[in-house]
Amino acid sequence: MLKIAVPTVGGSFSAHFGGADRFAFFEVDDQTRRIVSSTSAAPPPHEQGSFPTWLKEQGCHVILAGGMGPRAVAMLEGFGIRAVVGIAGDRPEAVVQDFLEDRLSASGEPCHDHGAHGCGQHGA
Repeated sequence: MLKIAVPTVGGSFSAHFGGADRFAFFEVDDQTRRIVSSTSAAPPPHEQGSFPTWLKEQGCHVILAGGMGPRAVAMLEGFGIRAVVGIAGDRPEAVVQDFLEDRLSASGEPCHDHGAHGCGQHGA
């Protein structure tokens, strides 16, 4: 099984990783590449390194995100979690389905302009 995480705000895809109030988790069958289950959980308070560490503890293999600081990307990758960044979306299920069907458009660009959205330059 593959476990994919998607940051959300109010149940919709969150454009900024650090601004997520919850994460949607999707269990995917490796063979069929189909979603077999989904859950949602609230992350710990957003402090430097807290989200990547928590996602590792949740057993994630992939994170699908919009903006994300370069330190968060490096931490996730250091934990063996593939970070797909620079994407946009609305419904978390649709983002995951697009990823599974190789239709997801990702810029691969981490978040650099922290002043534009007030993330406090945590980066992780």
